Amino acid sequence: MTSRLERVRAILSQHNLDALMIQKNENRAYVSEFFGSAGIAVVTPKEAILLVDFRYVQQAGRQAPEFEVIKADRQFIEAFTSVAQQREWKRIGFESDAVTVKQHQEYTAKLQPAELVPVDGLDRLRWVKDEDELARIRKAVEIADAAFAHIRGHLRPGAVERDIAIEMEFFMRRQGADKEAFETIVASGPRSSLPHGRAEDRALAVGDFVTLDFGAIYRHYISDCTRTVVIGEVSAKQRDIYGTVLEAQETALRGIRAGMTGKAADALGREVIARAGYGDAFGHSLGHGVGLMVHEGPTLSPREEATLGPGMVVTVEPGIYLDGWGGVRIEDLVVIREQGCEILTRSPKELMVL
Repeated sequence: MTSRLERVRAILSQHNLDALMIQKNENRAYVSEFFGSAGIAVVTPKEAILLVDFRYVQQAGRQAPEFEVIKADRQFIEAFTSVAQQREWKRIGFESDAVTVKQHQEYTAKLQPAELVPVDGLDRLRWVKDEDELARIRKAVEIADAAFAHIRGHLRPGAVERDIAIEMEFFMRRQGADKEAFETIVASGPRSSLPHGRAEDRALAVGDFVTLDFGAIYRHYISDCTRTVVIGEVSAKQRDIYGTVLEAQETALRGIRAGMTGKAADALGREVIARAGYGDAFGHSLGHGVGLMVHEGPTLSPREEATLGPGMVVTVEPGIYLDGWGGVRIEDLVVIREQGCEILTRSPKELMVL
């Protein structure tokens, strides 16, 4: 935690702050390793404080030994005001994307004459993963890979999407996952054209594409994987579209490296799909960051000007979606390195006919 606190303190210096109030759950957890559902982390040039209610005093003490834990009632504003006034802070930073207008008004009234200073971009501290974070993500990937190997034995005509999703989620829990990373997607037949198709009561049929998007959480860190398979028999059109998506993904995986922008990375896969005539059928970004959240920065999208750096973990997930017919997505999780990508996902990607 010391290195993370030092990075936060660099932000204090940059904005000439006496203290920075961190309320967003993921940022609070990143800075402190306290994973309770409520609380405020406060970092100053010399102090690190956690304000938590009765439910989390013991937990915070164990998880965040570098922080002074202060018990607060559930109206954290009163506890924070007391701490701020005791220490006579004059300039207090807050996460501009986490504090509501009402909260800002209340804090402003309580903390006068202290000045509240909006701070942007605290999420960026989480973009580059350290070795402990990478170890947790690797384990989450390992659990998800095992789940895909397991579920292939359940993919047959008559199997129901909802049952498949439940079986995957139970399996990941049995393998040591905290829980599933998000609601498992199982979309079959024409429904596979839905990028985020929730599992329904539809039964798989011969000739169906089946898209499975799934992930595990291990010690709070997330994995994210998508695989698409065919049930029973495959058509020439299915082979062609699957091959196009796979080529797009492999082209991107060969080309992505530190120093390029997220926009340039996105173009690597997007151009393959566009050349094949399916550009309009690939409507989402090529990828996104993964860590404490399943969608965080940086993105690999046509709008991302941020530069990719070593240690960032992102998905690479091109897709083609044809309304009323079906779709394909193939997604791996990778670590950005100076000379390329380290691919974490090990699940096979060749077209499987089950």
